Amino acid sequence: MRYVLITSARNEEKFIERTIRSVVAQTSLPERWVIVDDGSTDRTAAIIENYLETCPWIELLRRPNRADRSFAGKAHAVNAAFERVKHLQFEVIGNLDADVSFEPDYFAFLMQRFSADPELGVTGTPFTEEGYDSTKDSFEGENYVAGPCQLFRYRCFQEIGGYVPNRAGGVDWIAVMTARMQGWKVQSFSEKRFHHHRTMGTAERGILSALFSYGEKDYYLGGSPTWQLFRVAYRMTKRPVLTGGLALLFGYCSAALRRMERPVTPELMRFHRREQMRKLKAVFRTLFRLKKVDNFSLATAPRETR
Repeated sequence: MRYVLITSARNEEKFIERTIRSVVAQTSLPERWVIVDDGSTDRTAAIIENYLETCPWIELLRRPNRADRSFAGKAHAVNAAFERVKHLQFEVIGNLDADVSFEPDYFAFLMQRFSADPELGVTGTPFTEEGYDSTKDSFEGENYVAGPCQLFRYRCFQEIGGYVPNRAGGVDWIAVMTARMQGWKVQSFSEKRFHHHRTMGTAERGILSALFSYGEKDYYLGGSPTWQLFRVAYRMTKRPVLTGGLALLFGYCSAALRRMERPVTPELMRFHRREQMRKLKAVFRTLFRLKKVDNFSLATAPRETR
């Protein structure tokens, strides 16, 4: 399976060399990797340029500086890079953030999964951050692929319209959920991991600010209030304890009170809420089974004799 990669990088001098080294070390290299320097004011572009001579399949695309960092900017950068690769022959297109790293056989592994399953539209793997593992600390499950590394079958990417610019965020989430709604198989394969070197959403801001923004995003992407309450309760048990969950809750409530415009269609919102309720029911069924097992174990345990 031939593939191309696209990366949008803005002020990533701290992390991008790890990402470049990970891709250069792959046993299966991309046909082309377009890295978009999205108006960086640090050494991001200079670091990329160090690899252009020895890796002719890497292309640097410069975009002018803009006032702030926004998720719509990422979508515009990805779409600009897509114009540079669409004339090539490939079956898979991948979005890769500039702050991740992975093993040398990472992309070969994922290409094998695409090759083995023609219905697979989007794939990737779980990820780790410092003190975080998405397989343990996220309710998304194997039918979701996280934004920092998403690979699309090219036909699927075309059908969903690629990344739709949205200043508030959620461009990668909307792409994945639209693919699922349209009948494409989406799967994250737990045999591999990539490491995300910066806590998600904290670029140019702190963790509480990021959690507040995630709460806003949960609202404007159409998340269920019932699901959100359980998510907030769970988040309160993680660091920063209590305050992290409150930031998530305040973000959701703030967006609801402001009637923040939703970039998703009513059809996608209904699909999303059905999925959330299905997951919530599955969680409760699992907890109920575990409770029954615990009660049975206590009832049948041998009594101590004096």
